[in-house]
Amino acid sequence: MAVTVDIKALLEAGVHFGHKTSRWHPKMAPYIHSKRQESHIIDLVKTVEALDKALPFLTSVAASGKQVLFVGTKKQAKDVVKAAATSVDQPYVTERWIGGMLTNVNTVNQQIKKLKDLEKRLESGDLEKRYNKLEVQRFQEEIEELNIKYGGIKHLNGRPGAVVVLDVMVDANAVREANVLGIPVVGVVDTNVDPSPVQYVVPGNDDAIKGISLLLDYFTAAVAEGAKKKEA
Repeated sequence: MAVTVDIKALLEAGVHFGHKTSRWHPKMAPYIHSKRQESHIIDLVKTVEALDKALPFLTSVAASGKQVLFVGTKKQAKDVVKAAATSVDQPYVTERWIGGMLTNVNTVNQQIKKLKDLEKRLESGDLEKRYNKLEVQRFQEEIEELNIKYGGIKHLNGRPGAVVVLDVMVDANAVREANVLGIPVVGVVDTNVDPSPVQYVVPGNDDAIKGISLLLDYFTAAVAEGAKKKEA
């Protein structure tokens, strides 16, 4: 059963509030409904139409067995993005996007292998057998540091089938790398952003946590639907 989008819920979550008219990007004109007190109002009918295309796509990606990478490094969005991705067992990046996360796979995989090896050795007691307390503590600190950088993509199996980006301006590097590799991007695009690099443009407020959380609910529901189809 396809995920149904509720336009009233989008309205209540403030997804329609754009940026100041002085900061708008002309390419967002088709998605703008009107102006209110020097700010643009996003046309939620267009948002619903966009979600009606993006959600079945995410379902098809998950149904094919490919992963969906969730990206949201903006301070106020980190926790909800991580929780959403984890809820559907998908990879995520919520700390700084490190250059080459998608395009420089060899270097990134080396770091992830190092992280997994250290975690395994710590868990098995091997580090405690071989090193003193201070040295073990240093290993623990290294594990924590590597987890901050790569923990969310530790179980990323090769190239994801899609990248969901909650702020395409803040995480422009993620969009750029996905474009280089031909990975489709589902992006929440506010009125101040160029939508051109995004294959599935979802016009909406990219600042309000309530709105971001609601959109994430839709994205994860679509992924969960795909996972069910894969199992069936």
